[in-house]
Amino acid sequence: MLRWRLIIGVLLIAALAGLCWLDAQGVRPGIVLSAIALVVAALAAGEMQRMFRHRGVHASPSAIYVASLLPVAASCVPIWFPKALALQTTGNTGWLALGLAFGVMAALVSEMRRYHEPGKSILNVAHVALAAFYVGALVGMLVQLRQVNSPNSIAGWRGLFPLLAMIATVKLSDICQYVVGRSVGRNKLAPSLSPGKTWEGALGGILLATVIAAAGIAYVTQGTAGFRMSHLLLAWCYALSVAVAGIIGDLAESLLKRDAGVKDSSDWLPGFGGVLDLLDSILFAAPVGYLWALVGVLTPV
Repeated sequence: MLRWRLIIGVLLIAALAGLCWLDAQGVRPGIVLSAIALVVAALAAGEMQRMFRHRGVHASPSAIYVASLLPVAASCVPIWFPKALALQTTGNTGWLALGLAFGVMAALVSEMRRYHEPGKSILNVAHVALAAFYVGALVGMLVQLRQVNSPNSIAGWRGLFPLLAMIATVKLSDICQYVVGRSVGRNKLAPSLSPGKTWEGALGGILLATVIAAAGIAYVTQGTAGFRMSHLLLAWCYALSVAVAGIIGDLAESLLKRDAGVKDSSDWLPGFGGVLDLLDSILFAAPVGYLWALVGVLTPV
């Protein structure tokens, strides 16, 4: 299993690097990654449907997909139509909010069409709405991170940096937590949700990862001047908040799986599980990273 994790991990990193390069070089920055976001959301929606069925909830599959994909597709509108449909008053996040609202509305409309007897409609709508928020809104936030430096610097690696910095910080934290936890972990962090996680691994891994990430982010955003204590501390606060959000996201997905009675969200990625297993920590970190990016912490020199 470890061998599969290493092989697939290397392939995923290489694929992400290649896709980011294509996205940065494209005539319309963001178009490649926006397409990937839609594919990821569709796969994640299917995994949510699988977990719902394990719980005995048979919400409309089409409603789950529509509610999950609408916020992501709406978030992509400023990328696909940068001039014709830009929302100048609300910004790019206005599209995400609209997509989320219409996704929840789609859940209700779907149950209106299927309704025959009382007892299940509210439960079905609640589950579809969960998919809309958990998949649609959070994957949509990844799209927002790609656009946060728009319109002036979305092109090239500068536009990619807020997204890449968040992913790199979270995954570095995941790796460091695993290494430290395996080495010195004794006390379980959340035994009923994730028996493998320990307090020692979480605290030691996050500390190690955030120091490394902060140094890298400070240098990229400010050059050697970034190593001033004030900016370095700001970069560390960013890395810490993103890493903590990541571990909460990991536990949140574990909650969904435990409640559904499944080990992994899917089994198509040997050693990793499914898309949600791969993205769980990133999904919760995305809104946190976006807030930091809005205040200019992730603007490269």
